[in-house]
Amino acid sequence: MSTYDRKIISVIGSGLIGCSWTMVFLSGGYRVKIYDKQPGQAAKAVQNVRLQIEELQQNQMLRGNLNSVEQLALLSSHESLSEALEGAFFVQECVFEDLAVKQAVFHELEGCAGKDVIFSSSTSCLLPSSVFSEVQNRMRCVVCHPVNPPYFVRLVELVPHPETLPVVMDSTFTLMTEIGQAPVRLMKEIDGFALNRIQYAIIAESWRLVKDGVISVQDIDLVMSEGLGMRYAFNGPLETMHLNAPDGLEDYLRRYKEGMQRVLSSFGPVPEFSDNEAEVFIQDMRKHIPSSQLSVRREQRNNLVMGLAKLKQMSE
Repeated sequence: MSTYDRKIISVIGSGLIGCSWTMVFLSGGYRVKIYDKQPGQAAKAVQNVRLQIEELQQNQMLRGNLNSVEQLALLSSHESLSEALEGAFFVQECVFEDLAVKQAVFHELEGCAGKDVIFSSSTSCLLPSSVFSEVQNRMRCVVCHPVNPPYFVRLVELVPHPETLPVVMDSTFTLMTEIGQAPVRLMKEIDGFALNRIQYAIIAESWRLVKDGVISVQDIDLVMSEGLGMRYAFNGPLETMHLNAPDGLEDYLRRYKEGMQRVLSSFGPVPEFSDNEAEVFIQDMRKHIPSSQLSVRREQRNNLVMGLAKLKQMSE
């Protein structure tokens, strides 16, 4: 008989992403054991999660079929790694984005966890072949890159190590779907994965347009929030191309490919993002959103994203 409980998940690291993953797993009815090597941090994380889940229920935004009391009954904190891993079938690493630290964590995990336990990293852009380089059994390793805030934005990028078994990708895809996320599979590792490569392309061109005096900081954000963002929230770029011409994608390319090639060929070099360049952006953003308003704006964003997610579910 297996020593693993298919309903126990260990979360390693109790920061923002660790707490967010914990809330997502709880919403799916999984028992979550959260671990942090810093004394007292895991217990603090449990209290933080408790406050957030209770507030979400009050605001009728709690995910899943269980109420707040039922979800919180599934949560425990641990200062012993072996206790946190006991019975778990899936481990979600959520320590800060430092390659050496992540490598050390997985090296330690392998010494405590059983051979069939899936190791998952939350890294946003470090290659799996680097993150898992200290693991002997790399066949059970995968990156599950969430989008901040994971509780409200469902996308998860599944990125395999070159040695990852297909069954590990399949099992992880099933888990992510079951807990209400929207997993996408990358067929192989690539620097930045898919989301950040697209995001960085948008950031780079936005930066160039502001730096070259074409548009202001506030207006370039409006181009996305009131333009492309509204469109891409429901349809991706390729589906948008398919829908934006009478006869679909082939028709779109026939009409617009020369224009796309012309514009793309005019793009400038990769920005340096130097301190001098950034100062203009920083000052404009501070005028637009003062530091005192950051937490309020983040909460507004989360509420809007959650509302959008509900709207998307209704339309499916």
